[in-house]
Amino acid sequence: MNILGIIASSKLTVAPTIDIAVAHATTPFISVYPWSSGFGTKYANPATLPPSTGFEPAFRSTTELALAHASSPYVSVYAWGSSGFGSKYANPATLPTGTSRAVKWQGTSNIANVSDNTPFVDAYAWSSGFGTKYADPATLPAGGGKDIAFGGSSDVAVAQGSSPRVQVYPWSGSGFGSKYSDPATLPQGEGQGVAFGGTSFIAIASLNSPRIQAYPWTSGSGFGTKYADPATLPTGSGRKVIFQGTTAIAVVHDVSPRVTAYPFSSGFGTKYSDPATLPAGDGRDVAFLSTTELAVAGEGSPYINVYAWSGSGFGTKYANPATLPAADAQGVAWKPL
Repeated sequence: MNILGIIASSKLTVAPTIDIAVAHATTPFISVYPWSSGFGTKYANPATLPPSTGFEPAFRSTTELALAHASSPYVSVYAWGSSGFGSKYANPATLPTGTSRAVKWQGTSNIANVSDNTPFVDAYAWSSGFGTKYADPATLPAGGGKDIAFGGSSDVAVAQGSSPRVQVYPWSGSGFGSKYSDPATLPQGEGQGVAFGGTSFIAIASLNSPRIQAYPWTSGSGFGTKYADPATLPTGSGRKVIFQGTTAIAVVHDVSPRVTAYPFSSGFGTKYSDPATLPAGDGRDVAFLSTTELAVAGEGSPYINVYAWSGSGFGTKYANPATLPAADAQGVAWKPL
């Protein structure tokens, strides 16, 4: 094989990159790192910085990165590639009306965020940029939106500050459907985080005990009877929650150990042992990378902590990135292969 053939062959076998994005409270408001069994060198900041505190990043497959943030335009989306940030996309024609607390993609064709001001949730079609905003749900969330999650292509859930603390809507190509009935047993305290576990479960992190609540979920029918609370509750106000497939669940909270995880199979199992190296400050977000890593974003340097993860729970904490996020981290997301 000649040298050109060798180069071509090597290009074909270059492994794609996993990336990890951290939203934080001080400029540049978002920091992103390549990941390969640890943090790589931080990518250059975007040419157009977000205007204020970043609350949650979200990757659209491998090609875009969205950030929910505290001031107008409240949501910024950037092209994303192997070199990091590309150009910022034009803002949506109809902006969210207040501080955006969370943003999520539904597949590759829709994007939605929740915010502090009515209508509390905004959703847009996406095709190489923001499309037309979908009509608001007929029954709006009852208070400031804190988190949003899509259950595949069929449902969308909003965690919110006022009772019933969580509201779920059918989702289709037309946008929001009629709100599902509230769960018979409501979450306790302001809803701060929401996540679907496949198509079978939904969980809410909230400010008051038991701080994490989980329910069976059936698309088209809605909430089942709330599962029994875990035997060992989180020690502080729940902030965000995430399922690892349908076999584990983790919640971040305000009091040490700041992250708590459980096996999950039709209910909570016995709490996993705490990580040997605890996060240094209150937990603000949590994210699984498949079955191999768990990231915790929070307040207190180094602001981002990543742990090996297995069926036994927490493994060793990875070394901190060489360039830390600039301040308290509010959100974290993985870009999958």
